[in-house]
Amino acid sequence: MQINLTFRNVEPAVSLREYTEAKIARVKKYVEEPVEAHVVLKVEKFRHIVEVSIDANGLRINGTEETDDMYSAIDMVVDKIEAQVRKYRDKLRRHKPAEGVKHLPVSMNVLASSELEEDQEPQVIKTEQFYAKPMDVDEAIMQLDLANNEFLVFTNSRTHRLNVLYRRQDGHYGLIEPL
Repeated sequence: MQINLTFRNVEPAVSLREYTEAKIARVKKYVEEPVEAHVVLKVEKFRHIVEVSIDANGLRINGTEETDDMYSAIDMVVDKIEAQVRKYRDKLRRHKPAEGVKHLPVSMNVLASSELEEDQEPQVIKTEQFYAKPMDVDEAIMQLDLANNEFLVFTNSRTHRLNVLYRRQDGHYGLIEPL
């Protein structure tokens, strides 16, 4: 987990840095790698403000807390962040597929292009079979965010057809639907 701390109008004490890093590291157990956290600790008059932004494999979580003590603000913002992550994960677990939609069996072949000689045709070197879980596009995006895969094959619960959701290089998603 990469944690970037910024101190504004606060003396960058080692104890405060270690305390913040230990508290933010608690979130790591809820999300998949890579995790990057940006924490801003600042003081404005008597207010101690903590702002946290966590990027975890496409999932972005933000939280801000303001109290009269920096340590309590850190505790409160970490509790808020953990609640957001737990809510997101529970939402994924609770989602029930639409009734009448069945898992479609899918077969995936993997070709090795690096092992090909000039006059040789590509060959199937690995075959995987799995069921394409019925879900809507929003749930498929959440599933792809939580997984470290580049694409997700699923059955669209609205159209009952096989779809492929893939992660584009610009950070957005593409959806392949049959006609």
